[in-house]
Amino acid sequence: MDVTEQINQLETDLQELESLLEKAERTRVREFLKQEQKKLEKEIAVKRQQKEQRARREADPAAPSKATYTVKITNYAWDQSEKFVKIYLTLKNVHTIPSENVEVNFTERSFSVLVKDLDGKNHQMTVLNLLCPIDEKNSCTKIKTDMVLIMCKKQTATKWECLTKVEKQSKEKDKPSMDENADPSEGLMNMLKKIYSDGDDEMKRTINKAWSESQEKKIRGEEGMMDF
Repeated sequence: MDVTEQINQLETDLQELESLLEKAERTRVREFLKQEQKKLEKEIAVKRQQKEQRARREADPAAPSKATYTVKITNYAWDQSEKFVKIYLTLKNVHTIPSENVEVNFTERSFSVLVKDLDGKNHQMTVLNLLCPIDEKNSCTKIKTDMVLIMCKKQTATKWECLTKVEKQSKEKDKPSMDENADPSEGLMNMLKKIYSDGDDEMKRTINKAWSESQEKKIRGEEGMMDF
């Protein structure tokens, strides 16, 4: 079904809805019908805009895109189900441009997104070194209101702790060392040094005070850890 047919069907639905609205008497029913009326009117406006844009391209296919530069997509979130890793890209008005303007390419360990001519700009995002391999043939894209949903099909039903290998390596680097042969007191000191370097002034004063009191106890021959 082409855009013109979609518009015709939506307009027919709208006419029938308006007829029902005229006959409706109960307030709750009228409010419900008005909400549906607004949704249909908005959907018709979007389809008409898509039709106009397509007509302009067909009339002059050699005309250059209005987009003069490309920006990186930075506003996104992700989650996962048993079968898919889902990446949500927030792009205002992306649902109003032709679907062919949204290009997504998958490989076993990456995906790239190019949204062309959205509000005078191209929008691009590339994610490399995915944590686990994906099934690129069964991965897909969905366009929603102000959003592009990237669905990466997992090859195995494994829970991802992060999106990429780089993120995992970064997390592991920040984890404290668990060497069984290491001196426990040395590990404690390293942990305290990190807390001290990352802490605010109040935290540093607390650690300094606890350290001073611990040293005084050692001098008096008392055993025990630092008291916070």
